[in-house]
Order: sequence, then C-alpha cells, then structure tokens
Amino acid sequence: MLGIIDYGMGNLLSVKNAVEYLGHEVEIITSANEVENYDKLILPGVGAFPDCMNNLNKKGFVEILQNQVVDNKKPILGICLGMQVMATIGNELIKTSGLNWIDGEVELMQVTDKQYRIPHVGWAETFIKNHFIFDGIKSIPEFYFVHSYHMKCLNESNVIATINHQNNYTAAICKNNIIGCQFHPEKSQELGLLVLKNFITKNFNA
Repeated sequence: MLGIIDYGMGNLLSVKNAVEYLGHEVEIITSANEVENYDKLILPGVGAFPDCMNNLNKKGFVEILQNQVVDNKKPILGICLGMQVMATIGNELIKTSGLNWIDGEVELMQVTDKQYRIPHVGWAETFIKNHFIFDGIKSIPEFYFVHSYHMKCLNESNVIATINHQNNYTAAICKNNIIGCQFHPEKSQELGLLVLKNFITKNFNA
C-alpha cells in the first residue's frame, strides 16, 4: 500500500488522483504513527522550506521518517518541496535544517538573462540519466516545474536528472531508496504518470 504524507502542505489530492488513475491503492497519512503501515511513501510539497520542516516536526513525522526511510530503507518519493527538504540545509527565507538525507543545500535559482524568469513555471526539457524511475521514457522528456529554489547536491552521483534554465539545475535525485523529483509528475501528463508508475511498481534493492 502506498501512503501520501499529509503535514498540512502540498497538493495531496492531485497526487492521490494520479496514483488512483494508474489503478493503485493509496491513502493519505495524517498521523506519524501510521507511516509504518505503508510499503512506499510519497512526500509532496508546495510552499516554503521552513514551514514544511516546522510542520513535519510539529506533527511528529521527522523522527518516524528517519526510522522508516533511513533505518528501514522504506522507499520514498519527494515531489517539489518534498524533494528539497531531503537536503541538509534550506536557505529559503531563513537558514533551516532539512531532513539531511541528501548532502546538499537548497538555494535560490540565479538568472541574469531576461528571457529566464523566476519562479520557473512550466514545461522544461529534462536531461535524464539511466535510472529505473525513468524506465520507458526516451530521449529528452519534458516535465512540468513550479519552483524558485533548487537543490545543490554535494555528491553528483545523487543527481539523476537536470534542467537548463540559463544555468544547470537538479531536476531529480536518488540515494538508494530515496528518490526526489523537482518537477510535478502528477501534472506532467503521460510521462509524469510513468514516473509515478515506475516508483510504485519497481522493486527497490537498497
């Protein structure tokens, strides 16, 4: 069973609807003590890094996620802000400690050319690496993005996809059972649904 973590922020229903459209059972997790009941997890997110971490802490999710994801190697997919808080530090509004699953920091995107706008909103060509989350996706796919901040990974091996928005930015990350997408798969039509399907159906050998 797949569980979507509800910490008071994020596009829960659109993610839930996408998973159900694929024909899979999914439930929204409102209490931290329910996390261990699910085989795989999705951590969505829309909003600011400090608010996300504050809510995860207040609702008791941080400790249980550390146990389930890091210690027990339960697969998790972070979406947009849900991916960003997997980093060590976030620099949005105020410097904030993240979940520290991925060595790196979340920083404001930097552009100087007027043809590039921040926030970055819309479809973008995504340069993907060979990873099972992209199985069945050929060439350079386009996914849908909505963000002003990006994850800067210290270990390039954690980066499995990038985009170019004047500069190169991380579009997806992976570390064993931990996967994150800066783009919104639930808003990325057929290819986004395929990313979700791969996460749900593939076996993790972490």
